[in-house]
Amino acid sequence: MNIKPIKKSRDYENALNRIDKLWAAKKNTVEGDELEILTVLVEKYEEEHYEIASPDPVEAIKFRMEQMELSNSDMAKYLGGANRVSEILHRKRKLTIPMIRLLYKNLHIPAESLINPM
Repeated sequence: MNIKPIKKSRDYENALNRIDKLWAAKKNTVEGDELEILTVLVEKYEEEHYEIASPDPVEAIKFRMEQMELSNSDMAKYLGGANRVSEILHRKRKLTIPMIRLLYKNLHIPAESLINPM
């Protein structure tokens, strides 16, 4: 096992290739330990070099609607009526604090996802 810090994109690519080869390694083996160490190094490199964009509020709502098989009319009680649902889903109106609270409390959509600019 020859593991070193990931400093350049080439190091990163090499680590990913090695992880692919070790993916089925059993825990508490030399290969399993190498896999565990490499995944930690890759995660650290990705945190430093790849920004994860915050989810879009409308997309977060649509995703939860799809997950829970909710229709626009189901959403009216959270967003203040059928017209409001349509306006929000078409980005013609912004979410209000009371709407965000209802979506968070009842549909468990993370508040961080809902307070980002639309």
